[in-house]
Amino acid sequence: MAPLSVAEARCKVLQEVAPTPAELIAVEAAHGRVLADGLVARLTQPPFDASAMDGYAVRSADLRSLPTTLELIGEAAAGHPFGGTLGPGQAVRIFTGAPVPAGSDAIVIQEDAERDGGKVRVRNGDLDRTHIRPRGLDFSAGAPLLAGGRRLGPRDVSLAAAMGYGQLSVRRRPRLALVSTGDELVAPGQTPGRAQIVSSNHLGVAAMAEAAGADVAFLGIARDLPESLAAHFEKAGDADVLVTIGGASVGDHDLVAPVLTAQGMALSFWKIAMRPGKPLMFGRLRQTRILGLPGNPVSALVCARLFLVPLLRALLGLSLDGDAAQIKARSAVALEANGAREHYMRATARHGNDGLALVTPVRSQDSSLLSPLAEADCLLVRPVGAPAVPAGGLVPILPLDF
Repeated sequence: MAPLSVAEARCKVLQEVAPTPAELIAVEAAHGRVLADGLVARLTQPPFDASAMDGYAVRSADLRSLPTTLELIGEAAAGHPFGGTLGPGQAVRIFTGAPVPAGSDAIVIQEDAERDGGKVRVRNGDLDRTHIRPRGLDFSAGAPLLAGGRRLGPRDVSLAAAMGYGQLSVRRRPRLALVSTGDELVAPGQTPGRAQIVSSNHLGVAAMAEAAGADVAFLGIARDLPESLAAHFEKAGDADVLVTIGGASVGDHDLVAPVLTAQGMALSFWKIAMRPGKPLMFGRLRQTRILGLPGNPVSALVCARLFLVPLLRALLGLSLDGDAAQIKARSAVALEANGAREHYMRATARHGNDGLALVTPVRSQDSSLLSPLAEADCLLVRPVGAPAVPAGGLVPILPLDF
């Protein structure tokens, strides 16, 4: 099987992906969730003409000649409206957020008036219409304000509640099962023995998946034995996505694909023309999509960014238009011509003088080194066969964070 291009592999991973079912949740728990359907306002906001200032509700007709003295007949505060109607020569003390009393059409701010017992003397009458927020200034009932397929941020949650919603229909979080593989791995916090290393890749992949909206279940470390791998894979149950880390190549100890194939997986591909991350596997086992990430730390995390994140976004019904959109930048250093594999160089970006980011590759592109990857904030993309680039030349980049 010839290696696929990154674009071809991405297309196969995203083929026939349908959004997860909708579920109803409390609006208080909706931050970060994805709306299944658009929301139409159930209420009008504000529901009444409201004062935007502290001052006095008056009739503008009474302010034609200033200064003037008005009779103070009551008070209106937020949640405590004035129940009567203003007549000629009358005023009501009013506070921000209070309903404007019937008969009033203007607010005199308190700095332009002074109270004397049951009277108020208005010195200045430069009335500002913005001192009254008219009913429906923000939105009216029936207005479509939040579209389906939108990930709800803090402002969206506030808006949904103000629109009259106590519960929201959102996409169920994709269920992701995660398995690390390898006899050489020990759990974080344990002291590695001879020829052992700490299992850390799953932490970064899990964090990335959770940030993309998934519910992640780590199923532990499977040993390089068919029965251990099979037992761990069985734990995935009806997960939407099963992610394996390591063992997805074709060496004697790479057993992930054979074990999954024996369980019924239809293998789509197992290598792609990119670096880091050539040994990437993808297949289907009934309703579960299986993504086999390479064991090298950088390869695992870069492949998760390029393939797992878009898959989870598709399962949530999110638009993929901007997910893989590359940003134009300038290379701070000269770059060599690229070969037959698309290269995703780890790099750091800083603001350039012309408004474009100025990017510098990190100190090492070795796919086993985590510390340079932690320094990086973007991937500098070198297409297949890309010519050499001089310092200051244009290059595409992809943010590591999303």
